[in-house]
Amino acid sequence: MSIASAPASTTAPFDFTRSLETFARARRVIPAGIPGHLGPTEGLHLPYDKFPKFSRRAEGTRFWDIDGNEFIDYMCGYGPNILGYNDPDVVAAAAAQARLEDVVSLPSDIMVDFAELLVDQVASADWAIFAKNGGDTTTLAIMTARAATLRKKVVFIKGFYHGVAPWTQKLDYPGVLEEDVANNLYVPWNDIAALETLLSDHRGHVAALIATPYMHGNFLDNALPADGYWQAVRRLCDLHGVVLIVDDVRAGFRLDLAGSDHFFGFEADLICFCKALANGYNVSALMGKDSLREAVSAITYTGSYWMSAVPFAAGIATQRKLREIDAPALFQRLGTRLTDGLVDAGASQGFELVVSGAPALFYLRIADPADSLFLHQEWVAECVQRGAYLTSHHNHFINAALTDADIDRTVEIAHEAFGILRGRHPEAV
Repeated sequence: MSIASAPASTTAPFDFTRSLETFARARRVIPAGIPGHLGPTEGLHLPYDKFPKFSRRAEGTRFWDIDGNEFIDYMCGYGPNILGYNDPDVVAAAAAQARLEDVVSLPSDIMVDFAELLVDQVASADWAIFAKNGGDTTTLAIMTARAATLRKKVVFIKGFYHGVAPWTQKLDYPGVLEEDVANNLYVPWNDIAALETLLSDHRGHVAALIATPYMHGNFLDNALPADGYWQAVRRLCDLHGVVLIVDDVRAGFRLDLAGSDHFFGFEADLICFCKALANGYNVSALMGKDSLREAVSAITYTGSYWMSAVPFAAGIATQRKLREIDAPALFQRLGTRLTDGLVDAGASQGFELVVSGAPALFYLRIADPADSLFLHQEWVAECVQRGAYLTSHHNHFINAALTDADIDRTVEIAHEAFGILRGRHPEAV
């Protein structure tokens, strides 16, 4: 492979002094400084001092950190930003609702409007129940399946992520008890034979199978379903009386506005939505079949802000706009153009950048020459320091505010970052 000479760095790396100072303050009053994905247990910010810690404002496809640095954002708030930050149509709808009411002793009838819109839009669903987080919906889905079947066991796909409740975690995780995961069963992705054996071995005891529409976990290449996979899963669940739950929290409305199960040609019994539901306004939804309506209705499961009206208004505006712009087709085009450009930027410096998953929700990994997470982290850090906000072991997101000019600039940054890697690692060939 011919390798172009490494270009001289043309973009001065950003300074994160205020972010780092603020993080030091945060650690004194907030455990770990920043909880969750950006906390120390996740390892997303490595090297530590090469990433911003706090933002100040956001608009469209960009955010600005507290040092004034500007970023083209490919994490999109970890998914909720599907139209663009501060989308004017969504902001206007939310503001109009806020002038009327938000959290009141009775729910606003706009909740019914939102439910009707979603039931009409999502192909497999006959009803909707609203909550706040994706994990709220996956937990309610499991409870519903157990209530309907009077069974305990749940099948997971190895490498899964369905939230942070104890039942979704592993036995060796802090605070997780053996009882929390005692009824969890595990099979590999795309392995119908293993699933058939597992369901036969536990015949009559499995309440549900829960899975994302394709394997989009962390620290591994994302994998689409094999031909006929989901249709075979559907048949096995029907045969064994198992409730089929699709966790569409991350991919939902990016592949298909009718749901990712519709995109892959099958119907879920229960389907979970959150991230792209209302463009950042705090709402999630569990949707399902009429056959499970009675079971879910019997469950007491709610929260202080679950009837908040403003996010319902934002959700209606978001879904209407996604339809108007044919968002899945737009994301397919933009994501393909971006990832093709990133791959070419790597190849120009002798690096093989592997892209996996759907273009709207893609995963990146430097495979050649070293197949090293450390090398990949180093490249990501160089991109971030120059204004392309990526992350090292999570999939990335496209939003509708992204332009071709943004993509061109991102590819320029990626090329420059690969050149810096080539200069530091001339042996990596």
